[in-house]
Amino acid sequence: MKYYAVIVAGGSGNRMQTETPKQFLLLKNLPVLMHTIKAFAQSDSQPKIIVVLHVDQHTYWNRLCQEFNFNIPHQVIAGGSERFYSVKNAISSIEEQCLVAIHDAVRPLVSTELIDRCFRQAQLQGNVIAAVQSSDSIRMFKNEKTSALKRDEIYLVQTPQTFSLEVLKKAYQQNFVGHFTDDASVVESIGQEINIVEGDRNNIKITYPVDLALAELLLNN
Repeated sequence: MKYYAVIVAGGSGNRMQTETPKQFLLLKNLPVLMHTIKAFAQSDSQPKIIVVLHVDQHTYWNRLCQEFNFNIPHQVIAGGSERFYSVKNAISSIEEQCLVAIHDAVRPLVSTELIDRCFRQAQLQGNVIAAVQSSDSIRMFKNEKTSALKRDEIYLVQTPQTFSLEVLKKAYQQNFVGHFTDDASVVESIGQEINIVEGDRNNIKITYPVDLALAELLLNN
């Protein structure tokens, strides 16, 4: 079985209160996106790597690769107006039967163990997504009322999310709708049951300034 990794890097950085997109911010003296690519390149699965960037960022990314002597092989694909279209563009460029792990560029602390586990389990089960059980109490707010949910039934979804290319291409033939918040929701909408593998609590998504500080701390430790 052949493996691909699609790393989606479309963030603008608005919630980071910075003009620099999150994937280009420095984390231990290296852009966040480079940490993410390195994790996949160092995994046993050795997937072919596709990075999805807004077309206006391609030149900047090439400059960063030269500045940091970053030479891990990867293909750069133009992103779309929504994450949905970015992923669709990436999988459209793949022409061989394979498993595809789709990952957020701003989850740079993903472990090689989690990457390999997702590929292995997807090969056995057809698809898997990384997720961790909630450690907090959960309440749902609906119709101006709140109600408690059972936290042992709640999972916090991460990436990688790994599927066969055949299923992904079928799912991404749909029109985009607002509740498609990740690849699992797109695939589930064509009737596919989604499987979960245990994620990693260090596999944080860098969204706010405190996340970058936490990632730095975790890397230092």
